[in-house]
Amino acid sequence: MKKLIKGATILTMVNDEPFVGDILIDEDRILDIQTAITAEVDEVINGEGMAAMPGLINAHQHTPMSLLRGFSDDLKLMDWLDKKMLPAESRMTPEDIYWGTKLAMAEMIKSGTTAFADMYIHMNEIAVAVEEVGMRASLTRGLIFLENDGGRRMSEGVDLVRRWSGKAGGRITTMLGPHSPYTVPPQPFKEIIAIAEQENIAIHTHLAESKEEVIKIREKYNQTPTGYLYHLGLFEKAHVLLAHSVHLNRRDIGYLKGMRGGVSHNPVSNLKLGCGIAPITDMFEQGVAVGLGTDGAGSATTLDMFEEIKAATWLQKLDYGDPTMLPASVALRMATVGSAGLLNIGHEVGTLEIGKKADIILIDLRKPHLQPVHNIHSLLAYCANGSDVNTTIINGKVLMQDRQLLTIDEDELLKQVSIRSKRIVDGI
Repeated sequence: MKKLIKGATILTMVNDEPFVGDILIDEDRILDIQTAITAEVDEVINGEGMAAMPGLINAHQHTPMSLLRGFSDDLKLMDWLDKKMLPAESRMTPEDIYWGTKLAMAEMIKSGTTAFADMYIHMNEIAVAVEEVGMRASLTRGLIFLENDGGRRMSEGVDLVRRWSGKAGGRITTMLGPHSPYTVPPQPFKEIIAIAEQENIAIHTHLAESKEEVIKIREKYNQTPTGYLYHLGLFEKAHVLLAHSVHLNRRDIGYLKGMRGGVSHNPVSNLKLGCGIAPITDMFEQGVAVGLGTDGAGSATTLDMFEEIKAATWLQKLDYGDPTMLPASVALRMATVGSAGLLNIGHEVGTLEIGKKADIILIDLRKPHLQPVHNIHSLLAYCANGSDVNTTIINGKVLMQDRQLLTIDEDELLKQVSIRSKRIVDGI
């Protein structure tokens, strides 16, 4: 089935020059991009007055946490985790996980996100929801080895890879997920790295999110969290997605130089939890790839990637006292090209190019806060928000058009969420 997007202002993310033109989609891929295309098609999508760009890619998420949005705000990280998140998560059933994932996907689709990296439990239910809804996802079973069921979790992590990698028409990819340096001791971490190297599986882990983590690792191993992972051989053995990476010094960043993968910068969550400002400008200078993620809605509250784009660029400007730091065009690339590389799917998505997968969003510019259009990159980075997204296309399929979700029953979703979320948090 062929679709033609007509007359949109196109940002390919291949170069910085937007132009008004057409995009021809054949099944799941981009067939052509030109200033004007004449072709017989099954559907024409009017792009006049809209910006067409690659779908945003959320490089770090915990989708079922959407059920815990607004439940535990204004707390320190460890209090937030120990007193609120963990007790609530222990009450979640597999069915809760399924509906929480659907809630997160509804929000992501409606705010222009087409792919995401997820780490959680009950990953089979998450995979089923992804398959049904039509999003693109990298799925990871979080692995913690501080308890006696670490072996079971490891089995579940490997099973996820074997069962779901490449499924849903190739929309689902998988990674192994050692949770963090402070929850995975050296021996099991080495075992995970060995499996990843042998089976060519990427690794998704948290790194140096808080000062408390840095202190814990220093006391236990006399290293920084980054040094701990470096000396385990992680960065030379596998493609790695590092979430947060807030508390890194210059030597730590040097450890990451030349690694496959990179860092998911999650500025909104880091701000809300008071964790700090990640040194992403220094990372860029050392050649470390950086993308953008939201973290879960339990901490970030919002899954709107446009908020992450704003926060990322404004924080670097503030941190350096220099308004030229992290320009709008670079921040947009972080949310598209950068995140695609972290998920190890940059060969398929992240840019609008002939032959790539048709993951495209249309942003309605015909609004007072998006006019006039002097510089489209600045407009999208500093002025747009998720509610400005009119149409979301993933793998060539329209999942939202004119703000209406086409693969999720919103009424049923909201009904399920209301019932389940109240039961989960009652009394905590």
